[in-house]
Amino acid sequence: MSTPIDVQIWSDVQCPWCYIGKRKFEAAVEQFEGEVQVTYRSFELAPDTPVDFEGSPVDYLSQRKGVTPGQAQQMVDRVSGIAESVGLEYHYDRIHQTNTVLAHELLHFAKAHNLQVELKERLLLAYFTEGRHIGRADDLAELAAEVGLDKSAAAAALAEHTHLADVKADMAQAVAYGIQGVPFFVIDDKYGISGAQESTTFLAALQQAAAERETVTAS
Repeated sequence: MSTPIDVQIWSDVQCPWCYIGKRKFEAAVEQFEGEVQVTYRSFELAPDTPVDFEGSPVDYLSQRKGVTPGQAQQMVDRVSGIAESVGLEYHYDRIHQTNTVLAHELLHFAKAHNLQVELKERLLLAYFTEGRHIGRADDLAELAAEVGLDKSAAAAALAEHTHLADVKADMAQAVAYGIQGVPFFVIDDKYGISGAQESTTFLAALQQAAAERETVTAS
């Protein structure tokens, strides 16, 4: 192929299934005989969440899903177990539930500097494993610096909301596509895959997209 397979991924940095789906997709890419270009798109699962949510993730789930704390804990335990199966460590006792709009703005800033993929991984690790705060500008600027972005420039972009319009555009596109949950993968603008599917599903879609390109080239 002359150009990589294009993959647009709508996700949120505090979505546990998005990190799991990321790992399963990466496993598919490792098996795929071709190049893949990934772009992360913004999707805010809970834009009304305060930056400093008072309570634990279990409290948050209980309130948002309308379930008992015990049921919320079961949900947390289940997703943590699935995360472990793909090599991830979720520490819900450390997590700071927060608003993610600034994190999404920072991901667009990183995209403009060709470090979006690196920042996405850093934010997910910071949130789910390390218990870092990803809702405040100062903390986000620190994380930006850790992947090689200019800390001062990142802080300025967040203070000025330079990329807020990009976040809103991603959300509008999600509505246009009918995306109601994440992760959601759009492959070569042809195939949509919802959820943290198995790597075999992602691999089959990548192979199908590559085969269709070859068919078009040959005709």
